[in-house]
Amino acid sequence: MTFTFRPLDPLQDAELLHRWVTHPKAAFWMMQDASLVDIERAYMEIAADEHHHALLGLQDGEPAFLMEYYDPAHRELVGLYEPQPGDIGMHFLTPPTDKPVRGFTRSVITAVMAYLFEDPAVQRVVVEPDVANKAVHALNEAVGFVPEREIQKPEKKALLSFCTREQFFAARGVAV
Repeated sequence: MTFTFRPLDPLQDAELLHRWVTHPKAAFWMMQDASLVDIERAYMEIAADEHHHALLGLQDGEPAFLMEYYDPAHRELVGLYEPQPGDIGMHFLTPPTDKPVRGFTRSVITAVMAYLFEDPAVQRVVVEPDVANKAVHALNEAVGFVPEREIQKPEKKALLSFCTREQFFAARGVAV
């Protein structure tokens, strides 16, 4: 599968995002009760934040998933671990579907990681999914993430995990 990326438009994409993040499948996104205005506001804040970015992943030009990336020295993980130069934090969300495609989510996380590592300054991707989100732990492991430890964030108990450029390419069977 081939994906492209475009910046998320907080106002034009709000209805789409609202459907995605309030669906029961997106429980770990923690926006189940968000209104459309809440979504617009949250993504307008991200759009205005120099340390946090939101993109839509497109398949054949149509929105297929949400990706966020952030500087963990300034957002999400401040005070919870010692960031290294070249660290970048990441979240992704695949939307609910009536017609699941085998391997889709793994293709998405692989595309997200490849996108992040296109930036030569990025040396390591950091994730902090909910400890109960076993499905994403398996996906993370499949693309090279190594869990370090559980951490307590204000909103959840999370599994802090890291994936270096070398680990990502090794997981894909590609020499760096």
